[in-house]
Amino acid sequence: MSRVASRSNNGNSLVTVIKLLRFSLVLFGLSVGADAASGAVKLDSRGLTVRTPLQTTRVEFWDEHVVRVIHANGDALQLTELDSFVIVGEPRPVEWTSSEVEGGRLIRSSRLNVQVSTEDGSVSILDASEEPILCEVRNGTSIKANRAGVADTFRIEQQFTIDPSEAFYGLGQHQRGVMNWSGHKVHLRQRNTEVAVPVLLSSAGYLVLWDNPAVTDIDVGQSESGRLVWTSEAGQAVDYYVCVDRQPDAMIAAYRRLTGAAPMFPRWVWGFWQCKERYSSQRELLDVLAGYRERKIPLDGIIQDWQYWKAGEWGSHEFEPSRYPDPAAMVDEIHRQGAHAIVSLWPRFDEGTDNHEELEAAGAFYPPLYPNVYPQGYGKWYDPFCPTGRAVYWRQVSSRLASLGFDGWWLDASEAELGGNWGQMRNLETAAGPGAEVYNAYPLMHTKAVYEGHRADIPEKRAFLLTRSAFAGQQRNAAVTWSGDIQGSWSVFSRQIPAGLNFVATGIPYWNTDIGGFFGGNPNDPSYAELFTRWFQFGAFCPMFRVHGTGAGKEVWRFDSSTQTILEDFIRLRYRLLPYIYATSWKVTHEGYTMMRPLVMDFFQDAKVFNVADQFMFGPALLASPVIHQGVQARDVYLPCGKEEGVAANAAWVDFWTGRKYSAGEVVNAPSPIAIMPLFVRAGSIIPLGPAVEYSSQQHDPIELRVYSGADGDFILYEDEGDGYGYEHERYATIPIHWDDVARTLTIGARQGDFPGLDRDRRFHVVWVGPGHGVGIDAEESPDAELIYSGDAVSVTASRSELEQ
Repeated sequence: MSRVASRSNNGNSLVTVIKLLRFSLVLFGLSVGADAASGAVKLDSRGLTVRTPLQTTRVEFWDEHVVRVIHANGDALQLTELDSFVIVGEPRPVEWTSSEVEGGRLIRSSRLNVQVSTEDGSVSILDASEEPILCEVRNGTSIKANRAGVADTFRIEQQFTIDPSEAFYGLGQHQRGVMNWSGHKVHLRQRNTEVAVPVLLSSAGYLVLWDNPAVTDIDVGQSESGRLVWTSEAGQAVDYYVCVDRQPDAMIAAYRRLTGAAPMFPRWVWGFWQCKERYSSQRELLDVLAGYRERKIPLDGIIQDWQYWKAGEWGSHEFEPSRYPDPAAMVDEIHRQGAHAIVSLWPRFDEGTDNHEELEAAGAFYPPLYPNVYPQGYGKWYDPFCPTGRAVYWRQVSSRLASLGFDGWWLDASEAELGGNWGQMRNLETAAGPGAEVYNAYPLMHTKAVYEGHRADIPEKRAFLLTRSAFAGQQRNAAVTWSGDIQGSWSVFSRQIPAGLNFVATGIPYWNTDIGGFFGGNPNDPSYAELFTRWFQFGAFCPMFRVHGTGAGKEVWRFDSSTQTILEDFIRLRYRLLPYIYATSWKVTHEGYTMMRPLVMDFFQDAKVFNVADQFMFGPALLASPVIHQGVQARDVYLPCGKEEGVAANAAWVDFWTGRKYSAGEVVNAPSPIAIMPLFVRAGSIIPLGPAVEYSSQQHDPIELRVYSGADGDFILYEDEGDGYGYEHERYATIPIHWDDVARTLTIGARQGDFPGLDRDRRFHVVWVGPGHGVGIDAEESPDAELIYSGDAVSVTASRSELEQ
């Protein structure tokens, strides 16, 4: 039963509800009469349904290693299958068998066994050897009617048994500095700096997607060791999915098959971004861009933050003419200089604007008039759960801002903020039902409005959204989430790393922070310059590399000359890494990969990584270890080891800055003077580096291939048109590159694919990395080998002396 169908804009219709519920019962393979109450097990092509005196339980295979579990009250009127905001995939055909076991029924796929008790409906998910993976507590399901304030909803709870040694990741972004949620409670409620995503990844080889957008609490063994409890304050039924696989990437890929793939961003997104709260005029914004170009400091993106409109015209999407005399010409000038621009959008509207009146007439507003958090004033917020509201909202943006040529959209306050008293939306009625039921899904539906509108109206430009909040499935809306309005301090900075790593562990791959913090910070303050530098180094290895903040501008040249040199070096390193980053972004879209990676994703067999909160992998090769304490000149770095598929056990690590090798499994006290962030490369890695450029669409040739010996390695270099959706129609090319460590041979394989504008002849500079050789940021003046590549396979072999240099 659809939330929209069951609770229309005109209110509840009991007749419609009952008809739809009866239809849902048929879909479940149940009858509404005596059979449903008899306790019989019902089998169909997708799974089984068990009716007990306590509840009705539905188990479905969605893949060989993905199972869905639904519990509903025994009362027939509560046996529902709600449409999901999150799930967009369809079940795959799965061959499975069923057999009776003591106390229940066992169903088997090639990868999973699921046992359902015929006594209380509890479910146990087992591996192919019938070893427990995730088991519900007997009688651990609770679906209780809520108080009058959230009428027609139920308080939902499900308890599981877990191994106390398991480590748990995900649940969105939280500012507590915790990496592993084992032994903690987490409150999922959207608010500025807190992002609620009900996805939990276990080191034991499974991922849980709790399909409920209400405010939810998760107790991961804090109240009782060995007990995992999910409690949602509203809903209709327990509804969750479990993806099982030893490889975390496979679990997340399965999650994306359920919830949608992450589209490719245009190539320019991966460059450096500058913004401020706020550039207050057309002249100021263009002067900042000119400042980068005059100094030849690379830059690809600049952002127009809020209040570009006239006072009292929030939501008009119109620039104040006295400060922005020709915004279309402003955007044209940005493009002429090889940069791109996005602009701030809000889901709130001042009274009196024509956009406000149109949304009001469409019935697409929440009724209350909320006071602004800042500046003073009152406004209304639109309802993105309403299809008409989404359509009108985008049409207004498209006609007044997309028409000016803006390249993407900054969706601020997308929780939604309302009056700033977090949780207010629970008391509203939305187009999809009570706000208490749908609360956390607001950012998903808001980004849906803009993403789908952009794709329909501007197909030549890949959609790109920056947003302050997120919910499960939001990766399909081409959105990057940032960590909100945080303070510029060392303690806050250190907490951003586990916050971001847990966020991406939910399967939403793109995230970033306001480098230097949103509040506070003066470039003339030496202590702040140190914090900013360390944060900047971290930001260079986040999916989006972006400076923002209040007060004094934080453009690179505002800092002292020595700090500026360091910042420029890390911008140059980011731009040299663009071929590596862009190819990795293709893996995210094509394979369900994750770019910024908690160590458990690559080293799940190494328990020493479970609680590491200040190191992460950036793509398949690079281990980043930001410096998070003031005055540090060296920091300990743990070099993980593992036996994951395709990687040699205990392979060595190589210091990016020196070329020195270290053994996996050791702790290295890595030198980290202010100009250096410890950075290590896995042995067997191939890293493609591009030439020095000032923006991403400049020259892409030659490509320097740095080879880190010590294990076999592979990399697929990906190329396409850089924008547009041709890649969805196979307009792209890949070049497989393989390093054979025993034969000491690098092979650049035959190119596969084609697209308009492809450079058919390429130069590759090959560098064998060793102590003091092929290290740091700058291009090699004399590579170890130069290959002219025209699409056919070519190879080059290194001498033993070259690898040992």
